[in-house]
Amino acid sequence: MSLVEIPGSKSVTARALFLAAAADGVTTLSRPLVSDDTEGFAEGLRTLGYEVEREPGEWRITGRPQGPAADGAEVFCRDGATTARFLPALAAAGRGAFHFDASAQMRRRPLAPLTGALRDLGVEVTHHGQEGHHPLSVRTDGVEGGEVVLDAGLSSQYLTALLLLGPLTRTGLRVRVTDLVSAPYVEITLAMMRSFGVEVRRAGDVFEVPAGGYTATAYPVEPDASTASYFFAAAALTGRTVTVPGLGRNALQGDLRFVEVLERLGAEVETGADATTVTGRELRGGTVNMRDISDTMPTLAAIAPFAAAPIRIEDVYNTRVKECDRLEACARNLRRQGVDVATGRDWIEIRPGTPKAVEIETHGDHRIVMSFAVAGLRTPGTTFDDPGCVRKTFPGFHDAFAAWAQQREG
Repeated sequence: MSLVEIPGSKSVTARALFLAAAADGVTTLSRPLVSDDTEGFAEGLRTLGYEVEREPGEWRITGRPQGPAADGAEVFCRDGATTARFLPALAAAGRGAFHFDASAQMRRRPLAPLTGALRDLGVEVTHHGQEGHHPLSVRTDGVEGGEVVLDAGLSSQYLTALLLLGPLTRTGLRVRVTDLVSAPYVEITLAMMRSFGVEVRRAGDVFEVPAGGYTATAYPVEPDASTASYFFAAAALTGRTVTVPGLGRNALQGDLRFVEVLERLGAEVETGADATTVTGRELRGGTVNMRDISDTMPTLAAIAPFAAAPIRIEDVYNTRVKECDRLEACARNLRRQGVDVATGRDWIEIRPGTPKAVEIETHGDHRIVMSFAVAGLRTPGTTFDDPGCVRKTFPGFHDAFAAWAQQREG
């Protein structure tokens, strides 16, 4: 058995940074993720006039319930979807004109449902390139509140951004959702809002967020369940046992449910109070719906050829509008490895085979790299055209994974 220490959750760190900035007082975050995405978020907060102090293992943020200190700013969101979607919502709570731009990769990713909802709330939002995409400007005098209808079928981050904004409005917010993907990420948001003193009422597809603001707190960031998926998959693929401390029965992140998928496909899984253990057994085939845990779709797709029967992954259309079209990227790389793959609008089916070593086309997507690195344990010689893009969420991934592989050999 091997213990693997996983860096802090990207999703939790991003939400905690928003909540801390919006709260009344000084919030201390312990074990936040340090990566390109989270550093970009913190930099964006500073640009908006928030005070962010960073020390190893601990970040302190001085909140401003009234919104950004600046009455104007130009924020570059890098590749970060949470930065690019959450910070315009945070800026809407202030007063002034705020300009946001992002990398070419992030410019391709859609924003229209969120910016449309902000417009419905009286915020002036202007897209300066393609409608519904970055770059954009937000002109605002605060947000009164009210009711909006939202389609979150491409990203739950649209809903999260509005929920986080809700307590900063003058009268509160009521959001009716017509479609929702990756629902467990919304549960993370609701749980974290409770930790900062706000209780959201939910009745079916309607979320009611009270006005009144947040209260600062000390907040520990749990390990990243999406990152843990690579080590759990490695155990499933190699017959080893991996334990990840800090992710147990009470973990916030829905992506921990990836271990349930592995269990259905033959792995042995034990989820304790504060740790999860996966032991590899022969991988079986099967059909799995990954709508709610779609960030782990590439992890399963990459190791699927080693199963005894085909693996079909369904209801993952939203993976086509991530850092790249992940469904197509997985299919293309697997085919280049000589694997028989079929795809549809929102599904991929991978049949058993023996992948050959190739240079993986990463499309600058950290999850493509980390997923095929796992499969590389059974396909020596696998390389990547952009291995460094893992800095987005796990800058030390290659060293950590190599250390794990060496333990395996030893």
